[in-house]
Amino acid sequence: MRRSKKERQQLLTATIKDNPFITDEELAEKFQVSVQTIRLDRLELSIPELRERIKTVAEKRFEDEVRSLPLDEVIGEIIDIELDQSAISIFDVKEEHVFKRNNIARGHHVFAQANSLAVAVINDEFALTARANIQFKCSVKLNERVIAKARVTKIDENAGRTYVEVKSFVNAELVFTGEFEMYRSKNR
Repeated sequence: MRRSKKERQQLLTATIKDNPFITDEELAEKFQVSVQTIRLDRLELSIPELRERIKTVAEKRFEDEVRSLPLDEVIGEIIDIELDQSAISIFDVKEEHVFKRNNIARGHHVFAQANSLAVAVINDEFALTARANIQFKCSVKLNERVIAKARVTKIDENAGRTYVEVKSFVNAELVFTGEFEMYRSKNR
C-alpha cells in the first residue's frame, strides 16, 4: 500500500522516535521506498542520521551516570556503561587518526579510547590512571570501527584503586588489550 508523503513522514517520525537505532535501509524496507527517499524525508524533517541519533541517545542516557569525566572527553562514544562494572565504547578510525603513508591508526588513539573508557567506568568524581600494562595485538586501519570493552576486575577501597581490563576489537579480532590500575578517591 502506497502512502502519501505526509503520512509516510508522520510514520517515519514516530518510528524513529520509538527506535532511534533503526537504519535508513530498515526504514526503506518498512515503508517500501528507496533509501534515498528516506534520507530526503529525514532531511526535510530535520531528523539526523543514525550515527548522530545514537550519539544523542547515548549522551542523554549517560551524562548523569558518568562521574569521572565529561562525556565529551571520552575518546569514542560510550554505548553502554554500568559504573564500577563494565562499559563499551565505539571509535571510528578516520583520516585524521592514521599515518598517511599506510592508513594505519596511530596507537595513541586506540590507547586513548581504552584509557578514557577505563576512567569513565569508575563510579567516582576523581579517577586517574596510575599504571597501564598495554599490548597492541595487530594494526587498525582507516575506516575500521574499534569496539572497546572495559571490565572492572577489582576495587580496593583502602588503597583507593580500581583495576580495569580493556579489550578492543575490530569485528571479532582482538587488536588491543590493557590492564589499567586507576586512582580513585579513598572515601566515597
